[in-house]
Amino acid sequence: MRILAFDGHMGASGDMILATLLDAGGDPDALEPVTDRLDVAYRIDEADKSGIAATAVDVLLTDTASPADDDHGHDTSHDDSDRDHGDSDHDGHDHHGDGPHDGHTHDHGHAHDDSHAEGHGPHRSYLEVREIVADMALEPAVERDALAIFELLGEAEASVHGEDLEEIHFHEVGADDAIADVVGAAALLHDLEPDRVVTTPLATGGGTVSMSHGEYPVPTPAVVEIAQRADWSLRGGPVDAELLTPTGAAILGHVAEGVDSVPALSVDAAGYGAGGYDLDPHPNVLRVLVGSDEGGSELVKDDIAVLETNLDDAPPEVLGGLQETLAAAGARDVSILPATMKKSRPGHLVKVICKPADRERVARKLADETGTLGVRDAGATHRWIANRQFETASLEIDGDEYAVSVKLASDADGEVYDVSAEYDDALAVAGQTSLPVRAVMERAEAAVRADHGPE
Repeated sequence: MRILAFDGHMGASGDMILATLLDAGGDPDALEPVTDRLDVAYRIDEADKSGIAATAVDVLLTDTASPADDDHGHDTSHDDSDRDHGDSDHDGHDHHGDGPHDGHTHDHGHAHDDSHAEGHGPHRSYLEVREIVADMALEPAVERDALAIFELLGEAEASVHGEDLEEIHFHEVGADDAIADVVGAAALLHDLEPDRVVTTPLATGGGTVSMSHGEYPVPTPAVVEIAQRADWSLRGGPVDAELLTPTGAAILGHVAEGVDSVPALSVDAAGYGAGGYDLDPHPNVLRVLVGSDEGGSELVKDDIAVLETNLDDAPPEVLGGLQETLAAAGARDVSILPATMKKSRPGHLVKVICKPADRERVARKLADETGTLGVRDAGATHRWIANRQFETASLEIDGDEYAVSVKLASDADGEVYDVSAEYDDALAVAGQTSLPVRAVMERAEAAVRADHGPE
């Protein structure tokens, strides 16, 4: 399995992710749909960060570009658009001080040094940004990822401001450079073709940032909202600066699973993307490792925490709602088992699986919902899980076509070992035909197993 692993010890921003993916071997030509649609260019330079040679990216306005310098329409960008709702005073990931370095410059559509695109262009609504992305003639998978990232950004802003998603107006993250960061990152990720993307805990930095409402502590509200929806965890420090921006958080929030440490890899490539601060002795870079896991044909290792409590007086309505209420707090799985309690009273054992970083929040929610006086923590452990994907089986029944979603379970090498039709889809088809649900499921599974399943 090809894995792309981000090392988040110095946070992330949109431009750092772009630079990192390019440094790891991403093809700059994948960025052409952005420069064809927007009046921007990407400039790709070298930067030295506390002795680490890294790639730096700047997004430049092409309306000030020199015609004599025009090449392929690529340059590179910093993520100054990544301020929290356009309110923070400084993104912390621009690299104005990191000029071009000899031997590693890839300029496409050169622009003057004073033509940085940060924050320039109109502040668009979420719906306007979607229209621009949809008009870029992107590959379908790239478009889906870019739209999903902006939806995550929009949901975060809407939550912070108490507005509906369709009504939200982006500030800096709706400007041209932020769109270039998000779409560019999605395009480069697909160019590198990883089977799995992971990130270690992302450093937020510390201190405060200036917003329209005054000074606000790091991490900013948008980053916190995104982190609640993401699979990875946050950690403070290691310096007082804004290291994790909303755009960086949203990109990784959509594409990356959280891991406690970089998994075992046979490394094929590494990339270093420069941030804007000089933070000696901390190299201000985002690192990514690309390679194959060394696990053979095992399932995927997933770090978890296991929480449990005994209940002898919980109403059925409360027990029935735990799946939903605990999932909202971060639970991955909830099991409720009948048990015999003290004095032979009937009761229930509730077992909850969550990520280690979510254990305190999930335990508190479990206590709030059930009134339990104690939640046992089995400690951080792991489980072995399948990679899961869905395909649609097309069934012809009595001359009509019906679609049933089918789940495929595969190991770390991508070998499918189980095929299972979705019951709700099969039930709907059964209700429209003369076939029983079981027959519909068998037909759908057989259709998909012919290409993917075991013999």
